Amino acid sequence: MTVSAPLRPADVDLADPSFWRLPRPRRLESFAALRTLDAPARFGPGPGFYALVRHADVQEASRAPRHFASAPGVTTPEPAAWAKAVFGNSMVNLDGPEHAALRRIVSRAFTPRLLAAAEDNVREVAGRIVAEMVRDRPRDFVAAVASRMPFEIICDLMGVPEGHRAEIARRIDQASEHVGVRRRRLRMPGRGLRALAHMQLVMVRLAHERRRRPADDLISALVRADVDGQALSSRQLGAFFSLLLVAGVETTRNAIAHGLALLTGHPGQRALLESDFDRYADGAVEEIVRHSTPIIQFRRTVAAEYALGGRVFRPGEKVVLFYASANRDEAVFERPDDFDITRDPNPHLGYGGGGPHYCLGAHLARQEMKALFRELLTGPRGLRAVGAAELVDSSFDNRVRALPFAFDAARGRP
Repeated sequence: MTVSAPLRPADVDLADPSFWRLPRPRRLESFAALRTLDAPARFGPGPGFYALVRHADVQEASRAPRHFASAPGVTTPEPAAWAKAVFGNSMVNLDGPEHAALRRIVSRAFTPRLLAAAEDNVREVAGRIVAEMVRDRPRDFVAAVASRMPFEIICDLMGVPEGHRAEIARRIDQASEHVGVRRRRLRMPGRGLRALAHMQLVMVRLAHERRRRPADDLISALVRADVDGQALSSRQLGAFFSLLLVAGVETTRNAIAHGLALLTGHPGQRALLESDFDRYADGAVEEIVRHSTPIIQFRRTVAAEYALGGRVFRPGEKVVLFYASANRDEAVFERPDDFDITRDPNPHLGYGGGGPHYCLGAHLARQEMKALFRELLTGPRGLRAVGAAELVDSSFDNRVRALPFAFDAARGRP
């Protein structure tokens, strides 16, 4: 067996697309090498970016938004000015009072009544999806289960009519199909942007309808809300709905898919979870998110001088917060590469490092995963992954394109 030579930090180039095509264990080894440095390393031509790879550094930068700003954009490349003008600026790219006002609106819209209904709906949807999976015997877990669960929950929560859902699902796939490092150079308007425009148009039309005839759903709650006395614009509504649909669906579906792969690959951990689901489920969900880290990184722009991790950052410099590295930091997690559903404490940064941009949907995502795995694991069907997950080469998210699965014949057909 050939053993790869240990990596040195000088051998790692996070700005090179070929790095993101390496096997995932090799990438994690590269991050481990970078964590040994005395200060964050810089990558890329020109000004490039500095990589924050240690748990403490990612967490501190996340909680210092006045120094590490989300504007003008948290993704690479940054959103073009014309795209913001047409589609509106996403909440993840905003800072200060503007971000705080929008976040307050969203938080107020999630009323206790709406949240209680959502919890009941999560359990019902999980049961229905698994029942249909058992009946239809599909082959791809991502398409049949992992994608459907968060999409249906988000659509139900928002109040999206059934007649619109197939079109929206198709547009979500188109809007995010080139997330990988091999994506083509963006052209105006581009297939993804056209898909985003169509999706937002559907959302805006629904918002206008809810203004006339409110219902007990999130769209109605948001169109009745305002920021400092002024109603949300159509662009603001469209941008938020796109964020909720794309981010809320993609990240949770990837966590669910990785979860099945991890539980299949670690039969001892699966047996422990099945032995007492209520006791171990919360820990299993947190460990799945830590181990898989659905969002690999977000970017920040230095807004004011700040000393962090052995370096003084200057205004205008770019830093990238690598959650995938922070969640394997040996200084925080004992045996970080192990999958251990009893890990306690588990201060992972899978939903962000805290601060004003901590994931709004974290609680809902946890509920979805817990409800779905309860349905999948507590019955006699013996569901398992067969073969490796088909991953997308991406520097942004840990996406699973497909995951073949089967039922354990020894446990009987349900």
